[in-house]
Amino acid sequence: MNQKLYTFNGGVHPDVHKAESNATPIRTMPLSARYVVPMRQHIGEPARPVVAVGDRVLRGQMIGAAEGYVSTAVHAPTSGRVVAIEACAVPHPSGLFDLAVVIEADGEDQAIAYQPLDWRSLDPSALRNRMRDMGLAGLGGAVFPSYIKLNPGAQKIHTLILNGAECEPWITCDDRLMRERAPEMLRGIEIMRHALGCQTVLIGIEDNKPEALAAMRAAAPAEIEVVAVPTMYPGGGGKQLTYTLTGVETPTGGRSTDVGIQVFNVGTAYSLYRAVEIGEPLISRVVTLTGHVAQPGNFEVRIGTPLADLISAGGGMLPGASGEIIGGPMMGFDLMDLAAPVTKAVNCLIVKNPKFFPIKPIELPCIRCGACARACPADLQPFEMYWYSRAKDFGRAQGYNLFDCIECGCCSYVCPSHIPLVDYFRFAKSEIWEREREKRAADLARSRHEFKAFRLEREKQEKAEKFAKAAEKSKAAASSNADPTAPADPDAEKKKAILQAALERAQKAKESVAPKNTENLPPRVQKEIDEIEARRATVEATTETKE
Repeated sequence: MNQKLYTFNGGVHPDVHKAESNATPIRTMPLSARYVVPMRQHIGEPARPVVAVGDRVLRGQMIGAAEGYVSTAVHAPTSGRVVAIEACAVPHPSGLFDLAVVIEADGEDQAIAYQPLDWRSLDPSALRNRMRDMGLAGLGGAVFPSYIKLNPGAQKIHTLILNGAECEPWITCDDRLMRERAPEMLRGIEIMRHALGCQTVLIGIEDNKPEALAAMRAAAPAEIEVVAVPTMYPGGGGKQLTYTLTGVETPTGGRSTDVGIQVFNVGTAYSLYRAVEIGEPLISRVVTLTGHVAQPGNFEVRIGTPLADLISAGGGMLPGASGEIIGGPMMGFDLMDLAAPVTKAVNCLIVKNPKFFPIKPIELPCIRCGACARACPADLQPFEMYWYSRAKDFGRAQGYNLFDCIECGCCSYVCPSHIPLVDYFRFAKSEIWEREREKRAADLARSRHEFKAFRLEREKQEKAEKFAKAAEKSKAAASSNADPTAPADPDAEKKKAILQAALERAQKAKESVAPKNTENLPPRVQKEIDEIEARRATVEATTETKE
């Protein structure tokens, strides 16, 4: 079966530099003396530490539990003792610090008892919950929790795509993984297929990886097709690969699941196999070490390994090194601190030199040549987004579908004015997200204030009604007990006037404290109001019955 291929617009052909690191087998990284394991290694909420300083941990033991729905667990990469839980340097474009568990290795590398799963007899929901506790996240760069992506929900998933394109220059970890561990990877793909309930499975690999194509085709059963796709950056982008293989466009602002397609990285399939069939949590990954080092290659590295140790395992930097890049040169970022650890998102470490990574030219004014728009694989207008992002007119930037930008860097690559366009787009996105967070916080505060005001008014109304009932009851009792032969009370009219005034005040108070501004309350607040009304009605009914 020959899968028909489609061509997306845009894209570029940068020098790939794959041969520097893909010629040698994957090497196992030696144990480090200390591991720094961040709690935030995935999109969503960071994990919550479940160990304390001084605790002894084993390899594979959970040290951070998933917190919230979009989250996943974190595990100890080796046995040792927890010596700190503190903010540490992490791989981040801004060089930020984040909460991490620091483990001093004991050198014994003792593991917990792994428990493989009989996934064929497990309900897909139970299988996904286990994946959440095993710390699985996408290893293609987005690190989205895998158990969520394996939940089809109401949307029927008919096609599963495995992304083995690896279009980013210099990176070869997926290439070597497919060459050396294709059978295990295919078993992970079968687990994905079971969880999603899909029929069609396509594996897309760029045609500049003939060894990987041959290995995957040899391991794949007849119903799974391994497809060679043209070498083009960013052909490995999720939306671009989906269109190349199926001709289906992902809707603006949507995901491939909106059209019944789910995409996973091939490395994620391998980690899923190890988690389910061996019982080993995600505690290591294959990382490409390349560039200006003595022995470039691919290493299987424990999560939490300091990046300085990874460079040492590759023979160290050569003289003249000018810095490091996390990820590839198109979508990666400069490393600020070599003490930062390998995380689930780190797939490549490039040591730069002036020959291949010269100093960036000075940014010049935009000349509106349109080269960025022609190169954009998402069919956007980067020069318009740039102008509005630079002017901080974020509303208009969003009007040009800013959030459809995949930050591939094609626009910056072709810009004759050397404008770092993607940097402006990332800035605009972060500012919009921050304003949305502030708006949500303000909306929540307003809802709480309105609910408090409603509650206070309700309490005033209940007091007014209670006083009115007591006054009416007192008046009725006075009338029934009156002696017709008794002399007239000279103050009767005065008392009657006072009672009437009290009744009128009660009625006025009842009318004045009627709930206001409750038409647009959030569902949660409206639910609480309904519960209060129901309890109040029950109390009134009970009181009337007793009377």
